[in-house]
Amino acid sequence: CVGIVYNKNIRGIVEGYMTNKTFNVTGVCIPEKHYMVDTGQRIKTITDTLIVQGKYFTINRARQYGKTTTLYLLERYLQNKYTVISLSFEAADDLFASRYLFAMGFVRRVGKKLKQTGIDESIIDKWNVPISDTFPMDDLSDRITTLCTECGKKVVLMIDEVDKSSDNQIFLSFLGMLRTKYLEQQQGLDFTFHSVILAGVYDIKNLKLKLHPDEESKYNSPWNIAADFDMNMGFSAQEIGSMFKEYENDYHTGMNVENIAREIYDYTSGYPYMVSRICKRIAEELDGKGGFAVQGSAWSENGVVDAVKMILNESNTLFDDMRKKIADYPDLKKMLYAILFHGQSFAYNPDNFLIDMGCMFGFIKEENGKVVIANRIFEMRLYNLFLSEEMLNNQMYTEGSKLRNQFIHDGILDMELVLQKFMEYFSEIYSHSGDKFIEENGRRLFLLYLKPIINGTGNYYIESRTRNMGRTDIIVDYLGKQYIIEMKIWHGNEYNERGEKQLVSYLEDYHQKTGYMVSFNFNKNKKVGMKKLNVGNKKLIEIVV
Repeated sequence: CVGIVYNKNIRGIVEGYMTNKTFNVTGVCIPEKHYMVDTGQRIKTITDTLIVQGKYFTINRARQYGKTTTLYLLERYLQNKYTVISLSFEAADDLFASRYLFAMGFVRRVGKKLKQTGIDESIIDKWNVPISDTFPMDDLSDRITTLCTECGKKVVLMIDEVDKSSDNQIFLSFLGMLRTKYLEQQQGLDFTFHSVILAGVYDIKNLKLKLHPDEESKYNSPWNIAADFDMNMGFSAQEIGSMFKEYENDYHTGMNVENIAREIYDYTSGYPYMVSRICKRIAEELDGKGGFAVQGSAWSENGVVDAVKMILNESNTLFDDMRKKIADYPDLKKMLYAILFHGQSFAYNPDNFLIDMGCMFGFIKEENGKVVIANRIFEMRLYNLFLSEEMLNNQMYTEGSKLRNQFIHDGILDMELVLQKFMEYFSEIYSHSGDKFIEENGRRLFLLYLKPIINGTGNYYIESRTRNMGRTDIIVDYLGKQYIIEMKIWHGNEYNERGEKQLVSYLEDYHQKTGYMVSFNFNKNKKVGMKKLNVGNKKLIEIVV
């Protein structure tokens, strides 16, 4: 479930809202029960551009990206004008044992839905007649024709979780039947569903990708009649703000709606599940408790940071699925690792198998022609995952763990001391390592050193605008205070001076007076050490290793 709202003016909505609405992250979201983003215009656009036009299409998006709720809202919007049959193939393995069982199971499930639509009982009786065991798919095809001819309204078929059995030949036969009927209807030779909507994670055009990623033939679906579905289903900061306005009308927290919406968007890039997850954490577990004892005080930047920290430390189905997917596709894992730790840049190409899969799973996206991690929370979770696989046997992590207490004074993180101790230990252990090793591993080693120091109290993320082979800026959040750290490969004094000016610019953006720099210098005559300098009204502390 994700936070989406059905526009109050859309017909079919029940009058009157319940007063005890909540933020929901499980199952379908119900407008009368849950605080939700207003996407009424989005539902209308899908209807006007696809369903009214009689298009067959697939909504394939990452897990927990609002597919099920979108189908639910579409059904409510369409039910007065169309006969809507909404099914799910979740837990439908028994349908795919044979063509006969599939046809019978499909008839049975559709029959139950037809009773809810209020159409004539005689039509339902015709539909429910036992299926032929000799030619079950032909019989099912004829039955669809009869239903769509006699029910009095155009029929729209929706199937959720359609990729649960998408590797099954019987399902391919079903798609082939729908395709044949669609084409014949276009020629005036048959009568069938007006529109068909299939929803799932995997692109139904690429069925074999799901369970057989190593097979040569990957594109074998008969679903080539489908229209493109290019709509952005993520939430903008403005849409997130529309949800908060309703919440604010009920609770009067005094939150700055625009600022909080933007803060949550910056962490999630509008990923629906994570937007709702942050809101639920703030509303139910932070506000009015602990450090946010004053009611409404958790609806702040610090509240968002704490909610994100809680989410990063939890186990949920979205993160479990991420871990499983990158284990199933080790080359995808290598690409993610190279982006995060090496600053490697990949040109976006949808024909590249790994890029296509990463986008389909929602882990990466295209931005200015490049592949980037889809959002800040995924980035932090992936950093934590990759670092956790190395930390038990890594000297830098062990050293950071041992020294942790000396870096914290009265709840304040002494970042200058963190850099000094990292410089000393790095020089002692890795000063004689090759340039290639340091270039590829320097940032990873610093993060391994930093992680146990802030673990459990603070978190960090990478400033996406500066991630490249040459430099990376880390933003550390620790008990409400931010630290900006630039890590870079030394490329001479002129390059270093440009980096200092860029760091000063980011300090302005984050309203900080002090910035920190970690320079990995490969010059044989380099001078390892720490220096402090003032640039304008900013103080920079730099270590060279």
